[in-house]
Amino acid sequence: MTIPLRIGLLGGSFNPAHEGHLHISLEAIRQLGLDQVWWLVSPQNPLKPTQDMAEYAKRFASAQKVARHEKKIIVSDFEKHYGLQYTYATLAALKKHCPGIKFIWIMGADNLASFHRWQRWRSIIKIMPIVVFDRAPFSHIALRTRAAIAMKHLRLPENRIAAIANSKNRWVYMYILARKHPASSTQIRAHGPRRGL
Repeated sequence: MTIPLRIGLLGGSFNPAHEGHLHISLEAIRQLGLDQVWWLVSPQNPLKPTQDMAEYAKRFASAQKVARHEKKIIVSDFEKHYGLQYTYATLAALKKHCPGIKFIWIMGADNLASFHRWQRWRSIIKIMPIVVFDRAPFSHIALRTRAAIAMKHLRLPENRIAAIANSKNRWVYMYILARKHPASSTQIRAHGPRRGL
């Protein structure tokens, strides 16, 4: 079996997983030319409360269900298996375990808005390049947040997206050309899933 060389990493609680996660992953595969996207299901996001967090097994199963028809999306328990909680530690461990793979960290604009609260957030971009996908309603504020301003000098223009996989200490903000997907885990927990999710 040939090991894919270009992998996108999408971390999260997946509480629950939904079509929005699938949408951004497929866009990343298409726009970045990725071999796969790995969904890293977090045992517990340090910045999120535990009271609304479903059991890990249920969240993992929801991710598997949503991604079940996509061969290029792999649902991973890497963080749980190695007892990891923080993104920096996870990415460092992945680089160590898979030295031949070019990883790209993928996140939505909502995560960029809170990125400055992540442990060792300034060091994450030194481990691997970052692609931030536009996501309403954070489109207009994400690029004015503390982390975005601090990393402004490292930002690649969107027309250089093809270079991101081979870049060091670089990130790019991507506007999804296709229709943005409205699903959110918070909305699903509060109101139940939309039809078709």
